Amino acid sequence: MKFARHFFRSAIGPAAFILAATTPFAAPATEPPPPAPARIDLQTAIGYALEHNFAIRQARERIREQEGVVVEVKAQALPNVGAGGNYQFGEREISNSQPQSNHGWSLNLTASQTLFAGGGVRASIQSSELVREAALLDLKAVINAALLQVRTNYYQVLLARERITVQEENLRLLEQQLKTTTDRFEAGTVSGFERLRAEVAVANAKTPLISARNDYRLAIEALRQSLGLTTRRTESLDSAAEIVGKLDFEPVSFDLRSATESARANRPDLQRLSKLVAASERAITTARSGYYPRVAAVGGWEAFKGRTLAVSDGREGAFIGVQSQWDIFDGRATSGRVAQARSVVEQNRLTLVERELAAEVEVRRAYSSWQEATELVEASGRVVEQAEEAVRLANARYSAGTGTQLDVLQAQVELTTARTNQVQAYYNYNVAIATLRQAMGLTDALVQG
Repeated sequence: MKFARHFFRSAIGPAAFILAATTPFAAPATEPPPPAPARIDLQTAIGYALEHNFAIRQARERIREQEGVVVEVKAQALPNVGAGGNYQFGEREISNSQPQSNHGWSLNLTASQTLFAGGGVRASIQSSELVREAALLDLKAVINAALLQVRTNYYQVLLARERITVQEENLRLLEQQLKTTTDRFEAGTVSGFERLRAEVAVANAKTPLISARNDYRLAIEALRQSLGLTTRRTESLDSAAEIVGKLDFEPVSFDLRSATESARANRPDLQRLSKLVAASERAITTARSGYYPRVAAVGGWEAFKGRTLAVSDGREGAFIGVQSQWDIFDGRATSGRVAQARSVVEQNRLTLVERELAAEVEVRRAYSSWQEATELVEASGRVVEQAEEAVRLANARYSAGTGTQLDVLQAQVELTTARTNQVQAYYNYNVAIATLRQAMGLTDALVQG
């Protein structure tokens, strides 16, 4: 019991020191969120997202993690140097030293270098480097997907704003029509029914305007999320920054065959899977290394307690040699690991072929959507011109007394529909171009380098 009390009393001090030394410092306070740009156009949105989008930031961290894995694996090919020490206090009767003593100590410094490991070390290094390259390609794929989302959300904001403009213009024209009808009713040239119908038309026009304004607020929040713009303030992005830009139509040509070939050559997700296939093939060599002995050169220095506890009285010396370990029979564990590695290779190959097929289908769908959007833009432009002329003629006929109020209201409804369809077609066209480029494996057009 005296020995136990003495041992634990001696151990409390070093253990407490080790615990204090390894306890991490308190994490620094979270940095304040970056301010929103004062003016957000598409170029600014893309640039901001590259720095602050959370999916992109997480992908960068995965690369940093994989770089650490590469360093760890490469350490197997480098010399390993370690130092150790031991101090014992026990009963004299169980001591192995001569003369027997209830105290004992030893020190050692050992270095080892792997000489042969069946090719497993080299294969592991190659595999880890290929996985790191796959992580870089994954970052590129994440960037492409994130920037496509930013573009889509940015265009959605512009679309919602254009819809507000269309509905406000529609409401203004209907209110003007109501004023004209009211003046004519007071002059006794039209019935009260026509004034009532004009009032109903104005009231009905307020509903889509309210919905358009709400869609704009929601689009703003979706854009803020895709940008990675965090804020502790209560104001919206629209009040903190001016969002500029306009949906337009700039003709762009694509070829389906060239788009498909570009996808096979440039899509980072396909390139990433190719790297993973190559990495898994190296893993077979790593697994097969278990069939071979592992040989390492070792050397070092050791010191032991001598006749007294004094270090100067200790015994010491250097040594050098070769160590080998060979699992002649391991219960077929190595065979199992080889079978698993081969299965992983085949799974990765099948995944690559499946993804290549999915990429081709994705390109064809995006190309078809681009064709549809192009045709809709061209058609919607002609319809708006015709609808504007129809409204002008309906108003002229109504003023001349040869047309009815119903003709005017119907023409105005058709004009609003045509303008709404046009801005929707512009939105679909711009999104279709961005989606097709992403399907082709091309980086966003506004990304420098």
